[in-house]
Amino acid sequence: MRDLSHDKSLLAINSATVKPWTLEQLVEGCVRAGIPAIAPWRDIVQAVGVEKAGSMIRSAGLTVSCLCRAGLFPAADEAGRRAALDDNRRAVDEAAGIGARCLVMIAGGLPKGSKDLVGAHEQVRDGLAALLPHALDAGVPLAIEPLHPMYAADRACVNTLAHANDLCEELGEGMGVAVDVYHVWWDPDLPRQIERAGKRILTYHVCDWLVPTKDLLLDRGMPGDGVIDLRGIRRMVEATGYSGVIDVEIFSAQNWWKREPSEVLRICLERHQTVV
Repeated sequence: MRDLSHDKSLLAINSATVKPWTLEQLVEGCVRAGIPAIAPWRDIVQAVGVEKAGSMIRSAGLTVSCLCRAGLFPAADEAGRRAALDDNRRAVDEAAGIGARCLVMIAGGLPKGSKDLVGAHEQVRDGLAALLPHALDAGVPLAIEPLHPMYAADRACVNTLAHANDLCEELGEGMGVAVDVYHVWWDPDLPRQIERAGKRILTYHVCDWLVPTKDLLLDRGMPGDGVIDLRGIRRMVEATGYSGVIDVEIFSAQNWWKREPSEVLRICLERHQTVV
């Protein structure tokens, strides 16, 4: 397992972790802190435009571990499915424009009023298959991120790494997975599925699961503050040959989002070197 104790070069900051910041502030803050990589969400890229965003990131010498996020395929009708595919193609173009190493894909939940989970799964598979040729042409790998099962209805009906691996194996070249410890730490099949994913692991995200958790969306913990075996999971991920950065992604409306973002970066770096 890689030694992070004196190494900043393997840390990436997800823009969700310092949510008050614009893309310019994220870039400037990471440069000041000596953090070499970022993982922006689409909203802050779109706020300045893809061309300007790419130029800003490249001029600062930063790498982009991933662009978050696209997907959300299931829809109640054909018009909704076409709109989702069009937006996903734009997301691929945005990822290519800023030099992102992959585009994180969130499946999407059940269409409004639907109870057809099998049908939603099929829409996700079909949507990815339709998007994949454009992604291959753009040179942007698609990273399926399984979300915790509590989000199956409204956010993502792909909830296990096994399901993400199944999709990758069915769809082939250009597909990979995003491993986010918040969503997969609970899974008793996780060791086998990480090994199965192997070289398909495109990006690796960390935070922590707090006990108690006060909000199931917006109360993630800083690494080291919760119950996830962070080093155990990283050991498994790196045993596959993963050599990419470790992306800190924290949704924390009542804690970390209320703090000074520069201080949040300092603590992210400290935890990266001591507990991740």
